[in-house]
Amino acid sequence: MVFFSSLDILIILGFFAINLSVGIWAGRKTKNNSEDYLLSGRKIGLFLFVLTNVSTWYGGILGVGEFTYRYGMLSWFTQGLPYYIFAFLFAIFFAKKVRAASLFTIPEKITSVYGKNAGILASLIVFILVSPAPYLLMIGSLISLIFNISMLPSLILAFILSSLYLLKGGYKGGVFVDAFQFFVMFAAFIMIVVFSFSGFGGFDYLSKNLPSNHLTITGGASPLYILVWFLIALWTFADPGFHQRCYAAKTPGIAKKGILISIFFWAFFDFLTTSTGLFARANLPNLSIPSLSYPLYADKILSSGFKGLFFAGLIATILSTLNSFLFLSGTTITRDFIYKFFSDKKEQNVRGYTILGICLAGAVSILISYYIQSVIEMWYLIGSVCIPGMIFAVMSAYYPKYKIKNKVMFFEMLLAVISSISWYICKQHINPLSIIYEIEPMIVGLFVGAVIHIVALIKERNLQERATIEITET
Repeated sequence: MVFFSSLDILIILGFFAINLSVGIWAGRKTKNNSEDYLLSGRKIGLFLFVLTNVSTWYGGILGVGEFTYRYGMLSWFTQGLPYYIFAFLFAIFFAKKVRAASLFTIPEKITSVYGKNAGILASLIVFILVSPAPYLLMIGSLISLIFNISMLPSLILAFILSSLYLLKGGYKGGVFVDAFQFFVMFAAFIMIVVFSFSGFGGFDYLSKNLPSNHLTITGGASPLYILVWFLIALWTFADPGFHQRCYAAKTPGIAKKGILISIFFWAFFDFLTTSTGLFARANLPNLSIPSLSYPLYADKILSSGFKGLFFAGLIATILSTLNSFLFLSGTTITRDFIYKFFSDKKEQNVRGYTILGICLAGAVSILISYYIQSVIEMWYLIGSVCIPGMIFAVMSAYYPKYKIKNKVMFFEMLLAVISSISWYICKQHINPLSIIYEIEPMIVGLFVGAVIHIVALIKERNLQERATIEITET
């Protein structure tokens, strides 16, 4: 149980009030058309691009705390390093191409390259992929903890507080709120790291009070386990948020440069969160709920006022991702479902359709969060099922030499998803001590997708060579 003083509560309420004020003020002149409401007129400069790109990347902050508490530096090695690598590759090979496409969503690109059927399937996958449910659950849990109210009202309140400025101001409202949250989250974690180092000491203190594996980057984990996490980081290439921010950038150069700069901020924030997690493990070695390591550690070492600031930082870290996923859900409903099936409705009421999508996504997420109160389980299932179905479609859509036939791509996407789901179900009946049990559903889905794609490419190259030979002979 965490105790909050009146000053802590006041700081947290003030944080929510500023959030709403900033979002509503920023979006006060937003126009009711797709370019302006969904992407802020594609005029996001480098400064705002970096702030929102960094802040929306850390929605799973309580999961980071749990991972660090359990495994130490392995958290950075699996949850940080691979994402820097793939973000760098995305910036170099995709950012400019995505911005130059001047689209609104990933499924629109899939449709333009692989046809309507693949586009519809991509729309369904993306809608699941951007589910706000895990982040809504985390915010709801913190609201329940802080204000001592039951879970369902907390989830509803979390949705309202994270969506009001989106409904009013669209993407622009969310971007300015994310910028404010960037400073709050960094301030909160810088503060608790300073308190930790000044109060307990540095590496010597940690080395004496942590399990030995906690201070090694691999944490004693097997190479296969680490490989799985690196493959999971492929999520970066098919991340709808990355694509959305590139679409909204003022120029292709800003999209590329913004991601590269973001990597440095991610590395610094990872240093802060990993350090906090290590100090939490050293001070609270026997927690029954490791996902609460950050809140419980803050409760132990921070005094009134500072504790309120830290909790505001935790909320900011999650809220920035929650509002991003809510808006992505609304955009998917508008552009990839309503506009696709009712082409005569285009631009008539983009704000209304997006609001409908946000509310629909919020209602579904509230139900999911209420009945499946496990963030890790939701992440695991969503990522394992969705990423294999999208990764090769997205990559080949931007690099035509890797394009395959439309029908083959549709079946590749479908079979990759089905194989992931099938293995997820089968895995429940496999002995956990078996080597086969270590094979993740995502690996199965990626393998199936890769095999289909490679075979299709080889067949097409052979056909092209035969055609070339026949023309030459003729």
